[in-house]
Amino acid sequence: MLKYTFKGVGGGNDFQWCFSQVKGAIDEDVAEADIISTVEFNYSGDLLATGDKGGRVVIFQREQESKNRPHSRGEYNVYSTFQSHEPEFDYLKSLEIEEKINKIRWLPQQNAAHSLLSTNDKTIKLWKISQRDKRAEGYNLKDEDGRLRDPFRITSLRVPVLLPMDRMVEASPRRIFANAHTYHINSISVNSDHETYLSADDLRVNLWHLEITDRSFSILFKHKEYTTFNLNVKICVCVCTCEYVYL
Repeated sequence: MLKYTFKGVGGGNDFQWCFSQVKGAIDEDVAEADIISTVEFNYSGDLLATGDKGGRVVIFQREQESKNRPHSRGEYNVYSTFQSHEPEFDYLKSLEIEEKINKIRWLPQQNAAHSLLSTNDKTIKLWKISQRDKRAEGYNLKDEDGRLRDPFRITSLRVPVLLPMDRMVEASPRRIFANAHTYHINSISVNSDHETYLSADDLRVNLWHLEITDRSFSILFKHKEYTTFNLNVKICVCVCTCEYVYL
């Protein structure tokens, strides 16, 4: 285990930082598609999402402390893996669009499912991550293998029951936001109203609504290269360029 020591502010006690886990290959022979391009914790810190140059998103979940393993809390294990983006080709501009994930942003959790935004150079996607640990059996209109039954041969009604099953995590695309950026998207930020978010390229900042995919509002357009930005609770935009910070 590698350890680093940092001195506290004002000459106080030293802080010791340790590598507790290493996820992925640690050798130098790593495929180009497996190189991590972005990482993002969710609001609680229980989930960690990583995106790579191959367009994949891998989500790690922090293990809860148990009686058998009292010191296991803090360890992250793979929770879900899915393909977020595929390589595309823009025929109008004769431009290849890479599948590399540029940014990931979690949305505040509203129910049992989790939601996140992921983007490559041109397209932003809203994903829903949900899990199932029960399955329904005893349908009236279909057999156990899923085939539909003849309604005229049904002589009695059954009440479906829920049976336990191995946990299955599903990632499903809910919205796709595209065709709004001329340059490569380099940053996205979710608003505190949980309904809107911003996306930025080198010259433009767009405002989106999570329920509307066919249009956005350009709120900034200057001849400066935007590198990053954030949205605070009062909907105040902080934009950082290579030379200035706009508030």
